[in-house]
Amino acid sequence: MDSRQYHLHNGKKGAALAIRVSSRARQNEIVEILNDGTVKIRITASPSDKKANKVLLDFLAEVLGIPSTNIEIVAGTSGRDKLVSIVDIDTGTVQERILEHMS
Repeated sequence: MDSRQYHLHNGKKGAALAIRVSSRARQNEIVEILNDGTVKIRITASPSDKKANKVLLDFLAEVLGIPSTNIEIVAGTSGRDKLVSIVDIDTGTVQERILEHMS
């Protein structure tokens, strides 16, 4: 298990997660946790593909074991750096599931 710490911020009803997305990968995967706590994720979709954000949200939902409707991009919808809001899950569970997925 990766011993690096990263910071999730408690929201009103869930967690907020900073994400940096790389596109056109061979598979959807969580690559690493950057020094500032940003989660680096590769997705298969092209950045020009309007479905890229949906692919990201569906992948996060699968990793976290929650419905994709509980995840929303609240900032950075057209850029590679995004802020994602996740409801009905606490930050500890989010962190645990991300680290498990990286192992």
